[in-house]
Amino acid sequence: MRKNCGISGTSGLGRRAVLGATGTLAMAVAAGNLSAGRAGAAERLKEDPFTLGVASGDPWPDGFVLWTRLAPQPLAPDGTGGMPPRAVKVLWEVADDERFQRVVARGWTRAVAELAHSVHVEVARLQSNRTYYYRFQAGGVVSPVGRTRTAPAPHSTPNSLKFAFVSCQAWFEGFYTAYRHIAEEDVDLVLHLGDYIYENPIDAMGGVRKTPLAAEVRAEPMDLTGYRLRHALHRYDPDLIAAHQAHPFAVVWDDHEVEDNWAGDHSKHTDVDPAVFRKRAAAAFQAYYEHLPLRLPNKPDGFDVRMYRSLRYGRMGTFHILDTRLFRDDQACGDGTRTNCAERLDPDRTILGAEQERWLYSGLGRSDATWNLIPQQIAMNQVDTDPGPGQAFVMDFWDGYAASRQRLFDEIVKRNVRNPVVLTGDMHRHLVADLKRDFDRPDSPTIGVEFVGTSVSTKMDGVDLDPSGAGLLAANEHIKFTNYQRGYVRCTATAQSCRADFRVLPYVTRPGAPVSTRTSFLTEAGRPGVQPV
Repeated sequence: MRKNCGISGTSGLGRRAVLGATGTLAMAVAAGNLSAGRAGAAERLKEDPFTLGVASGDPWPDGFVLWTRLAPQPLAPDGTGGMPPRAVKVLWEVADDERFQRVVARGWTRAVAELAHSVHVEVARLQSNRTYYYRFQAGGVVSPVGRTRTAPAPHSTPNSLKFAFVSCQAWFEGFYTAYRHIAEEDVDLVLHLGDYIYENPIDAMGGVRKTPLAAEVRAEPMDLTGYRLRHALHRYDPDLIAAHQAHPFAVVWDDHEVEDNWAGDHSKHTDVDPAVFRKRAAAAFQAYYEHLPLRLPNKPDGFDVRMYRSLRYGRMGTFHILDTRLFRDDQACGDGTRTNCAERLDPDRTILGAEQERWLYSGLGRSDATWNLIPQQIAMNQVDTDPGPGQAFVMDFWDGYAASRQRLFDEIVKRNVRNPVVLTGDMHRHLVADLKRDFDRPDSPTIGVEFVGTSVSTKMDGVDLDPSGAGLLAANEHIKFTNYQRGYVRCTATAQSCRADFRVLPYVTRPGAPVSTRTSFLTEAGRPGVQPV
């Protein structure tokens, strides 16, 4: 059994095929990058380095990024993953078939200690809209085989675009059963909309997981070692590994990747100097990059990083992926839920920053896609939390940046943006809403729709309709549905409609839950607004 490094049980990974000397030599010679002598002398690893699995991400029409991290002891207290402090050569291969009889691309790269021996390989010059298989080899050990898919050609019109989106996976509050079901879904892409890790301190028994953890793993992360350990803990889960292995992901962060409700260089703790917080955030950004399939333009340089980007799926859909954390103004009126907060209406306030706003408006205006999909972190529709005659708003949502939201809605109308659909996480609940030009006028035109997905595990099992959800339905006419169970959203976009299936699990505080579709809503192309299926 693999050494568990402070966590009980195994990773749940299948056994790896270990190459003999002849196999290693043959693969190296085939790659054409190393001489037979050098390949034969390559350092061999004594333990399986692929405990955190493999992943792919950000598909383009001609390729994708491939990821792994060499970590034979993923929860080693020093954050090294049990690797030596030197570079290790890693072979990667991409094939048309799962048995790798038709290899279409291969090469060598280096896993370096400065990036926690993570590997990010950007593969190009492949065929569009096609399934591929990939694997890595390091130190005589072969990784599991991952499956991924390129995007359609830029000007093609695929019959459909299928994707799922998830968010909020507090490891200590539930099992990742949702990911096991996502691994079995027929989707082209999985979007992760934030809170991939949680920074909260963890009790000695790992919360509901009842898994003893070393003190270094339990502590709230404040530096690079701490964030590496927290990412490794979340990644060291067989269901999450299976989902990444089955589908390409596109990821973007929210707050818990650094600290709850951070905003730009402001900590939620008002006594923390911004310079001190930027140092902590820079460590969190690096660990995030090290553990996820991100391309080189998303690699952080200290506190400087760009996570917003777009992915095009032919003429069917374009994903305009937003970062609502790094460039926002601090939360209005001291954060929290507030009534009569004039600051939230300040016309100069922004949640995206001026540069990202210009990028988004330009991308939406140029798009010729049937569906303009906007994956982002926090509720964009107006969310009045007071079911009575008054109004109360969460300052961390777009409600705390009302002018920023209105600028976006005005640009959508001005530029005649086709079929905007906002995809949102963070709320720990499923929710469906019409996006109104003016939320305070129920008869105001609907300019788009928002599908909000619940959490994977955060807040534990949940219920179908909680009191807060009932209050939201009573106070907000534009909100059409909400549910407070755990799960994910599966979407299918066609030339006629974009349909969202709200998938739920009856429990996550123990493993093995089944999944079902609680309800489905769709929006028709050219007719803004949601309707039940």
